[in-house]
Amino acid sequence: MEITELAERVEKLSARYGEYLGIERDGDWFLLKLQEEVGELTQAYLQVTGRARSKGKTAEEIRDAFQLEFADVFCQLLLLARHFEVDLQREIERKWLSHEDS
Repeated sequence: MEITELAERVEKLSARYGEYLGIERDGDWFLLKLQEEVGELTQAYLQVTGRARSKGKTAEEIRDAFQLEFADVFCQLLLLARHFEVDLQREIERKWLSHEDS
């Protein structure tokens, strides 16, 4: 699956979420939601590395939650980029992959 196709699928789910909760998904919301998800990834990281309370979760549950948080961060980033019409694939090629032959 390409990034654009994934972003469209995630957008449909996010739009439905926004409609259900009556949320205006503007630029601020997309950025703040990404920040929220990065915070949750940080919390999961602290748990998986033993630097936060386990909250009664097993090591396997903690690891699973940590991995799921990557998906939340990535999908929110896709949504933010889509909202601001950023072609992530092109920008990754310009910023990162252009240095492959260096």
